[in-house]
Amino acid sequence: MVGAKLITGPSTSLRLAQQRSGLSSATMNPPFYQLSCCGPAPCASCCHSRWPPLRESTGSRLFYILLHMGTSAVCCLLLSQTVVEKVWGKGHGIQMPSGLCVHLFGNSDCPVLTGSGAVYRVCAGTATFHLLQAVLLVHLHSPTNPRAQLHNSFWLLKLLLLLSLCAVAFCIPDEHLFPVWHYIGIGGGFTFILLQLILITAFAHSWDKSWERGAAHHCGWFTAVLLATLGFYSMAGVGAALLFRHYTHPAGCLLNKTLLSLHLCFCGLLSFLSMAPCIRLKQTRSGLLQASIISCYIMYLTFSALSSRPPDRVILQGQNHTLCLPGLRNVEPQTPDSSLAVLSAGIMYACVLFACNEASYLAEVFGPLWIIKVYSYEFQKPSLCFCCPKTVEPEEGPRARAVRPSDQETAAARAQHLSYSYSAFHFVFFLASLYIMVTLTNWFSYEEAELEKTFTGGSWATFWVKVASCWACVLLYLGLLLASRLGS
Repeated sequence: MVGAKLITGPSTSLRLAQQRSGLSSATMNPPFYQLSCCGPAPCASCCHSRWPPLRESTGSRLFYILLHMGTSAVCCLLLSQTVVEKVWGKGHGIQMPSGLCVHLFGNSDCPVLTGSGAVYRVCAGTATFHLLQAVLLVHLHSPTNPRAQLHNSFWLLKLLLLLSLCAVAFCIPDEHLFPVWHYIGIGGGFTFILLQLILITAFAHSWDKSWERGAAHHCGWFTAVLLATLGFYSMAGVGAALLFRHYTHPAGCLLNKTLLSLHLCFCGLLSFLSMAPCIRLKQTRSGLLQASIISCYIMYLTFSALSSRPPDRVILQGQNHTLCLPGLRNVEPQTPDSSLAVLSAGIMYACVLFACNEASYLAEVFGPLWIIKVYSYEFQKPSLCFCCPKTVEPEEGPRARAVRPSDQETAAARAQHLSYSYSAFHFVFFLASLYIMVTLTNWFSYEEAELEKTFTGGSWATFWVKVASCWACVLLYLGLLLASRLGS
C-alpha cells in the first residue's frame, strides 16, 4: 500500500544483515537458530555490530579450525606426564572411582585416560567426526543446498556428536583399538605429508608463474621477484648457518653434519636446474623464485628433523657430554632447550592449517583432479593473490565485453557456488587428525610416548619420517622440473 511503513523485527534485521555481508540464505527460520544455538546465525547477530561481517562459510571454517586446535591441545594435555601427575596423581587432583574404572576398562586406575592411548582415542573421535561429514557432503556445489547446513549449522548437535564419538572411543579396549587404528593413523599421516608437500610445491610454482609473467613486461614485478628470491635464499642460508651452529659439534654429530651438507647440495641442484637452459626451453616461467621457496622449506624440514632426534652422548676428557641439540653442550645432568622444538611444532601446525584450507579451495576450483590441474594453470596477468587462482579468466576485446555479464549477475552467480569444497575440507581435516595423532605419539614407537620427550628427547622414528618427507619434497620438485623435458 502507498504510504505504508516497513516494520523490521529481529528476524528481518538479521536477514538484511546476512544479505549485506554476503551470507547465504538459511533454510531454517532465524528464531530456531536463536533458541537452539545450532547454527551460525546467533554468532552473526551478536557480533555483527562489533566485528566486520563474515560470510557463513568463512565463519564455519574458523569454527572448525578452533575446534581442531582445541582437540589438539587436549591431546597434548593428556600426553603430558606433568599434567597427568598433577591431575591424576595419588594424593592430589582428580581421582576416578576405582569401581567405575574396573567396570569400564578392567583396571582400577583408568590407564586409558592418559598417555598415547588417550591421544589415540581423542583423535579417533575427531577423525571419525570429520570423515562422516566428508562423506555426507560429497558432490555438494551450492550453498543453497539443504546439505550445506550440515557444514554451516547445528553447532551444538555437532559438538555433542564429537564428544559422543570420543566417549565411545574411550570404551574400546586397547587390544581392539591399537592393532587397527595404529596402521590407519600411519597411512593417514603419510598421506597428509604427501598432500602437504604437493601444496607447498604448487604454492611455489604458482607464485613463480604469476610474478614471472609480470616481470617479463614490467620492471616493478621484476623487482618484486628479485627481492622475494633474495629474501628466501637469505632465510635458507641463515637457517643453514644456525643449524650448523646449534646442531653440530666438532667432537660428534656426524649424522647431522652429513644431513645438512646433503640438503644444501639438494638446494644448489634444484636452483641450478631451475635456471638450466634445457629446462627453461620447455618451462619459460621457471626461475629461481620457486627454487628459493623450496630451499627455504627444505631447511625448515631439516630443522624439524634435527630437533626431533635423540641427542648423541660422547666421552670428552673423561666427562660424559650430550651433544647435537641446543642447550646440551655441558657436562650432564643438563636441561635441554625446548624453545626451538616448540617453535618447530608451531610452524608444523601452521602448515597443517594451511594445507587443510588450501586443499579445500583448490578442490572446489579445479575439481577432483586439482592435484594435476593446479600445476598446469596459466595466469592471464600477475597477481598478489597467486595462491587463489580463478578457473575462468574473461577474454579481452569487443566481443568479450559484449558477452561479459554485469556485476550484479556475476555476484549472483558467485553466490550460488561454494567458496571452498566442504567435503574436501573435512577429508583433509580427517587426515590432519591422524597426522597430529601419530606425530604426538612418535609414529611407530607410541607405547612410551610423552609430550615432554617428544619436544626435548626426540625419537628416531620421528626423525627419519621427517627426513624422508624432506627427500620426498626434493623428488617432487625435481619431477616437476623434469616432467616437461622428459615428455618432449
